[in-house]
Amino acid sequence: MSRTTISADRVMDRIERLARIGKLGETGVRRLALSPEDREAVDLVKRWMEEAGLTARVDAFGNLIGRLEGRDPEAPALMLGSHIDTQPYAGRFDGIVGVVGALEAVQTIAENGRVPEASIEIVSFCDEEGCRFNKGLFGVRGLLGKLEEGELERADKDGVTRREALLAFGGDPARFAEDELPPGRVSAFLELHIEQGPVLESLGEPVGIVTGISGPLWWTVDLYGFAGHAGSVPMGMRRDALVGASKIVIGLQALASGTKGAPTVGTVGSLRVFPDSRNIIPEHVQFTVDLRDIDLARRDRLENHLRTLLETVCQEHDLRYEIREDTNSEPRYCAERIMNAIRASAGELGMAKLPELMSGPFHDSLAMSHYCDYGMIFVRCLEGISHNPKEYASPEDIAAGTELLYRTALKLSGLESKPTEEG
Repeated sequence: MSRTTISADRVMDRIERLARIGKLGETGVRRLALSPEDREAVDLVKRWMEEAGLTARVDAFGNLIGRLEGRDPEAPALMLGSHIDTQPYAGRFDGIVGVVGALEAVQTIAENGRVPEASIEIVSFCDEEGCRFNKGLFGVRGLLGKLEEGELERADKDGVTRREALLAFGGDPARFAEDELPPGRVSAFLELHIEQGPVLESLGEPVGIVTGISGPLWWTVDLYGFAGHAGSVPMGMRRDALVGASKIVIGLQALASGTKGAPTVGTVGSLRVFPDSRNIIPEHVQFTVDLRDIDLARRDRLENHLRTLLETVCQEHDLRYEIREDTNSEPRYCAERIMNAIRASAGELGMAKLPELMSGPFHDSLAMSHYCDYGMIFVRCLEGISHNPKEYASPEDIAAGTELLYRTALKLSGLESKPTEEG
């Protein structure tokens, strides 16, 4: 790659400083959405934005928004960003690379005395992960006026509701309407992110172009049986909710594995048992289902098979079930004009034809795709590990991704020549 314009040292210093907030062991991070640690991290990034000459604010949804004013403040803005909240057992790079990289790109534009025609905004979206309140993309959906009824009453494992956490964080449900993004205010959204998969590493490439995001289907499933003494109720007379749940977990694994090389994935990531005693037959099991595919028709077929499996298992074990649909999104494809801008920028950097790949994980881009054109740049991560303290992306790869983001932002903001729709 040719000489970089951005400051790679500044990027890595900021990533490391954020990693100290909610530090978990040697390399892990636990910084749950709307927690005191999350607010500390938001305040730190807000200070960096202001030091870079941006205006910065935290909106009613808990989103941190920085803005470099353009010559025409009324023109639709270019938006860059990602998130800085984490999973409970996380690494230092998921989301963080996208926020720090976006700030570096815009700060580099400002330091070089460039003034874009339209403004450029950086957003650190609130609660992308969704692990605390079991529904993600909260901040970006709030910004777009897409929150669902009852979301603020969702409670975490300690009984704290999202409303309570948001108010403590400094958000304000009473101001939601005034902080929603009006139509036409943003022209494009661009997100830098670690791949969270092994494709780029297998190809020996530091960065790649995302072509689309798989559509996630999230359920919370409750199975209800009947508690009894583990020593006295005969096996054939039991209504064991955990046995039923176990068959459904195995069935989901078989369904997702049987798609003959397709990028279908199915996961049960959380399971809670009541009464949770070794000598009581489980009466109530709650578990999550995460089913994803880039092919919506195939995912719909698997969903129908899973519903049939649930019905069959519950009849066999005399159980009752309830399904709550937490997320249901169709696959979304990146805009050709943005991919062309990334391709042209890569060419300037002396990169050969970059790999182009889909994203299995969803991102804030998934929600933004319903508002404006979007694009994503992936950075290689070691062994594809993510949502784990061993998550790692090298400084060199992060610098390459940030430089590519910077040069693409120049094109999308009109500061450099733009490629055509056809490339």
